[in-house]
Amino acid sequence: MLKLSLVKQSLLLAALLLPACFANAHEYTVGDLQIAHPWSQELPPNAPTVAAYFVIQNHGKTADRLLSVASPIAGKAELHEHVMQNDLMKMQQVPSVDIPAGGTVTFAPMAYHVMLLELKDRSLLTDGKRFALTLHFEKSGDVTVEVAVQKQPPAGSQVHQHAQ
Repeated sequence: MLKLSLVKQSLLLAALLLPACFANAHEYTVGDLQIAHPWSQELPPNAPTVAAYFVIQNHGKTADRLLSVASPIAGKAELHEHVMQNDLMKMQQVPSVDIPAGGTVTFAPMAYHVMLLELKDRSLLTDGKRFALTLHFEKSGDVTVEVAVQKQPPAGSQVHQHAQ
């Protein structure tokens, strides 16, 4: 009888904790594209810009392209990438990002990312808050995602990775 009670207690505890495990995992779908876990790292209040990251998976048989992004918390939003030039890592703006058919593109530190400039609403840039980011795709159209602001980057987010 004691073992059954412990099993029931363990299952109940697991059921209660399960939503907490997925609290930061959020995904969005538009057309054949899936955008997973948009996030941004909490920065000091005087930071002039903030970056947003996410993973785009194309489950379709045709390529798509991320043309631009926008957010109500910024006057300007740009697509950027990091590239190695003359033994130096450099950040540069890109006009668009190709999303290959059946492929994945990771927006992460030291890779593709969204730069938000001319920040308007810094109150949403603290740990636990979320802000809207609209992604404009060539074929799939627009999708607005919620970017979760976190003190620490998610595990594995430091990987430099472009289209696969």
